Amino acid sequence: MESFYWVRVHLVVLLWLVMFMKSLCYENLGANSSDVYIVTLKQAPAVHYYGELRSDLTGVRHASSSRLNIHKPRNTSRTGQGYGSRIARVHDSLLRRVLRGEKYLKLYSYHYLINGFAVLVTPQQADKLSRRREVANVVLDFSVRTATTHTPQFLGLPRAWIQEGGFESAGEGIVIGFVDTGIDPTHPSFADDASEHPYPVPPHFSGICEVTREFPSGSCNRKLVGARHFAASAITRGIFNATKDYASPFDGDGHGTHTASVAAGNHGIPVVVAGHHFGNASGMSPHSHIAVYKALYKSFGGFAADVVAAIDQAAQDGVDIISLSITPNRRPPGIATFFNPIDMALLSAVKAGIFAVQAAGNTGPSPKSVFSFSPWIYTVGAASHDRLYSNSIVLGNNVTINGVGLAPGTDKGTMYTLISATDALNNGTTVVNDMYVGECQDSSSFNQDLIQGNLLICSYSIRFVLGLSTIKQALQTAKNLSATGVVFYMDPYVIGFQLNPVPLEMPGIIIPTPEDSKVLLHYYNSSLERDELTKKIIKFRAVASVSGGQKANYSNAAPKVMYYSARGPDPEDNFLDDAEILKPNLVAPGNFIWAAWSSVGTDSVEFQGENFAMMSGTSMAAPHVAGLAALIKQTFPNFSPSAIASALSTTASLHDKYGGPIMAQRAYANPDLNQSPATPFDMGSGFVNATSALNPGLIFDSSYDDYMSFLCGINGSAPVVLNFTGQNCWVYNNTISGADLNLPSITIAKLNHSKTIQRSVINVAGNETYTVGWTAPYGVSVKVVPMRFFIACGERQVLSVYLNATTSNSVTSFGRIGIFGNQGHIVNIPLSVIVKISYNVTTG
Repeated sequence: MESFYWVRVHLVVLLWLVMFMKSLCYENLGANSSDVYIVTLKQAPAVHYYGELRSDLTGVRHASSSRLNIHKPRNTSRTGQGYGSRIARVHDSLLRRVLRGEKYLKLYSYHYLINGFAVLVTPQQADKLSRRREVANVVLDFSVRTATTHTPQFLGLPRAWIQEGGFESAGEGIVIGFVDTGIDPTHPSFADDASEHPYPVPPHFSGICEVTREFPSGSCNRKLVGARHFAASAITRGIFNATKDYASPFDGDGHGTHTASVAAGNHGIPVVVAGHHFGNASGMSPHSHIAVYKALYKSFGGFAADVVAAIDQAAQDGVDIISLSITPNRRPPGIATFFNPIDMALLSAVKAGIFAVQAAGNTGPSPKSVFSFSPWIYTVGAASHDRLYSNSIVLGNNVTINGVGLAPGTDKGTMYTLISATDALNNGTTVVNDMYVGECQDSSSFNQDLIQGNLLICSYSIRFVLGLSTIKQALQTAKNLSATGVVFYMDPYVIGFQLNPVPLEMPGIIIPTPEDSKVLLHYYNSSLERDELTKKIIKFRAVASVSGGQKANYSNAAPKVMYYSARGPDPEDNFLDDAEILKPNLVAPGNFIWAAWSSVGTDSVEFQGENFAMMSGTSMAAPHVAGLAALIKQTFPNFSPSAIASALSTTASLHDKYGGPIMAQRAYANPDLNQSPATPFDMGSGFVNATSALNPGLIFDSSYDDYMSFLCGINGSAPVVLNFTGQNCWVYNNTISGADLNLPSITIAKLNHSKTIQRSVINVAGNETYTVGWTAPYGVSVKVVPMRFFIACGERQVLSVYLNATTSNSVTSFGRIGIFGNQGHIVNIPLSVIVKISYNVTTG
């Protein structure tokens, strides 16, 4: 049994430029043109009327009043259709009154998590709406993007599944909602007949399945329990292509199918790509249910208005977990990054008891590059795992060059002649006439007599990265010419990205660096025999053999934080002031991930037509955590979202598989040569530990009211809080800073001499005695009180952390607090201090 991975090509400068220009086209419309605005009203949404029910975190009732009960929201069916239709009528009435006789188009009415609507209006009309007393906030819509298996074994999940009764019941009764590019319902990873174990749809879920031509009746089942699509904002902009993007939940991209199967795909599904069996795939929580809310599309990404509509519907349907492998295209403007429609909708989702997971973004490795901001959202970065597919070519001069390619090898013990494509042109083709002929895209350009039975050398240029040339077409050319195999060398002008393993149906290899490509070409050119007078080639003397790259190697040191994984510290605003919130929260497998693929998926051209694809990105890391959260929710049904987050964070691993520190790649170019030990701003609390998260011992818990107190504590935030939530900050008498939130981490933006931080833990295991230890950040002294305590099941213990600056500097330093139980529980609390100001007092 295996689950798998892949690394997407990252072209640094060019792709960022393309995305930036597209965002300009979509977002900077003329001053007099219409655009989509998200309007929120002051009246609270439906979820706020449900309130939070008092419930015991441990799931055990206690007679003693000294035991701590925490607030956990109701987790029952959240239909409220009558209320929703009434709210929609209120929205319609407001628009008619304010925009009397004017043209406008309402796209959505939000009522469950946000009381508001999305509407297509002019800036002048938006200004009219903003001046109404019923209106709290008017925000211009913005674009979002996607952040783009052996992992069950690497994470130790077979042991965790045993605790839940085996893989056939792992995650049972939990619904994970995916806001992504949709799903291919025909994939065996989403069938409901994969086992004989009963598979009832959870009674608390009330979602539906849209029926369209691409998503016919019967597409949903007891596994895939809900599917909708949201594209109104995109349609109004005239950029929606129904042929490519599908006006249905069907996945025309591949990304959504991939992420859904990583989290909750069926167990034991054969991974067959390019005719080769790479093992069997399984989601992290293979018996969980899947609900799909398509709001992203291949052609253009997505827009916040559609994403908020998807989140609002998912919450109303009754999902337990929301997985978002998406990030905004820009930092939200305004007083703080937390105040944006998506994050505020997810804050209300937390009030409804929903755990929200989001990808950190693929914008690393620079500091403050994270694009998931809020403390109520669980942010996941990407790390490697220990499986590696390696390929190599052995030249006739006994030089071995490593490369990539999921390809078979040539016959053992046999060397084959190397023929460059540009040296095997037919009489009617010249490089002058076709400067890209060396990319081997058209077999009619070549002399088959020269190439037949030999290894064809082709160039890999920027055109492959942009999709203008493809490896599949080059392979077809080689087959048409009866070549034994293909060797791709890297064009010297292609720099700044990491090449991923791609399937090759014949012997072949891709040499991923210009430096190694020069070695190959020097050997080839120096081996050519030419006529002294005409300089024409009369003999090809270079030979080689290809070892093949279909067999996995599991000796790789892992995990390590990938170069593209976005980093902290968490930016509080567009001035890049530091929020006292640790981001990312942790890292999970995100590199070289095998998972299900849509039958028409186009996100990776090399996997078109395949049932599985190997992808990389924080998009792949986030659903790993969503699936593990489902296992925690199954084990501890009464856990609040913050309790689930705590269980994941406090149990995270700090070391690689060989016991060394987890490393973090620091550069795009040669990332393995530019790495150093990871800090909390690279990996959060560490690398996710599936088995330990199911037995955390102690829990740090925070409620919706705590998050509101935090938001109200931001300087000047009271009117913004009122605009987004409809609640007045004067209700929250004791506002708190980010450092004072009861999080399983401590982050201090500025330590001005000294500070005292308190943390409260709840015991969700048996009676236990704990001892506290710590390593202090450089330039800071630390003391924790008490250093030893006994805590019974269900009881609470307050810890006071005293920090003093012993030196003044602005270089971030890191430490760690460890709480060690005598029954084996270990609780890990990362400690980060950015700016330190010390007052040296002298006496005379």
